[in-house]
Amino acid sequence: MSDAPADTVALLDTGLLSPVRAGTPVEAAVGDRAWLQAMLDAEAALARAQARLGTIPADAARVISRLARAELLDLRALALATRETANPVVGLVQAFTKVVAGTDPAAAEFVHRGSTSQDILDTGAMLVAARALEIIRADLARCVGSLADLARAHRNTPMAGRTLALHAVPTTFGLKAAGWRELLRDADRRLERVLAEGLPVSLGGAAGTLSGYLEYALIDGAAEADPGLYLDRLAEAFAAETGLAVPVLPWHALRTPMADLAGALAFTAGALGKIAVDVQTLTRTEVGEVAEPAGAAGRGSSSAMPHKRNPVLATLLRSAALQVPALGAALTQCLITEDERSAGVWHAEWLPLRECLRLTGGAAHTAVELTAGLEVRAGRMRVNLDLTGSQVVSERIAARLAPHLGKAAAKRLLTEASATAAESGIPLAKVLATTPELAGRFDDAELAGLCDPAGYTGGAGPLVDRALDT
Repeated sequence: MSDAPADTVALLDTGLLSPVRAGTPVEAAVGDRAWLQAMLDAEAALARAQARLGTIPADAARVISRLARAELLDLRALALATRETANPVVGLVQAFTKVVAGTDPAAAEFVHRGSTSQDILDTGAMLVAARALEIIRADLARCVGSLADLARAHRNTPMAGRTLALHAVPTTFGLKAAGWRELLRDADRRLERVLAEGLPVSLGGAAGTLSGYLEYALIDGAAEADPGLYLDRLAEAFAAETGLAVPVLPWHALRTPMADLAGALAFTAGALGKIAVDVQTLTRTEVGEVAEPAGAAGRGSSSAMPHKRNPVLATLLRSAALQVPALGAALTQCLITEDERSAGVWHAEWLPLRECLRLTGGAAHTAVELTAGLEVRAGRMRVNLDLTGSQVVSERIAARLAPHLGKAAAKRLLTEASATAAESGIPLAKVLATTPELAGRFDDAELAGLCDPAGYTGGAGPLVDRALDT
């Protein structure tokens, strides 16, 4: 098919309002052309599966497979035809049958034989999802590698741990990066599980009984004495031709595959969003502990403030992380289908599924650049760690004082000493050195060591090692 006519260009979704996926590999993998091709792939795979079992001639299956090419059909015409039937497969089958008839009229008789729209569209959806998930997983793997490098390089780089937005106790940037990495590994495991067993072919016929498939097989003398054996063989052949799984039952009204996809994609987007919001926080002018990679000239520029370089990569990730769970919830609620096929619920899945795939895929691709080029400013981390004058290690000092003074007394003394240090600007170690209750218990060097935030990162280093060893 040639480029879209000028009068339809304005109707195309170019990604103007969805920059997180614009121009990324997943965008093409889930676009209209990709969906059309996936449905044609399902039709071709079904023909080959039926040919394996002797239900249709092998020559017909070969012609159908050879002509199952999206460029031979008019996407816009199919979209408009869909308004008359509420799903794109009816028009697709009519148009595709004409294409096949133009080459081999006999083969055209075997297009969509015994099938139904939902079998083709749902199988196509699973093919689109499988192809998109492979792209997403490849990008996640690259992010995981970059985060491992960051965690290793900054295993012992101290920074302020923050809870409820305030300095809590010291941690290391390596541990933070290791945490990001573990989230993405968790996401990848969920996607891998869905890919391995959660994307089945759809094979149910008009109302989930496969009656059309079986009737044609009986007419052709290809069915077994036990109909169940033929149907099992057909499902297995169809799955083998598509690379998808074999479902236990037809799933026209049992939407587990969609709910599983929704959950895995929402988790993945959320994991990427956690990285994004941390980067945004640490990038703030008054924090300045990390910076996004510079990228192309003009990236992050403001239309009104020339001095700004905004964290656009993290912003794109966060935008996807906020949208995908909501769209995933829309998919999950489609579990509530009526009868053997839904009027409207099934139809409501298509666009949210595509958005979940392309937003998550766009975010994963964006995260590759962010994680590979993130600038870590260890010096600024140390400056910020010293902002409270060692009060960030009050937990440690209280624990050391408790055996000498008792827990309650130690906490009270440290609260008063911290207040004095904050008001006077005198380092906490010097305030403690002049406290009568501690006279003779610690020398100045010991107190200075206890008050050094870099010496109180707990098990951060070993935890990084543990994460990187798995």
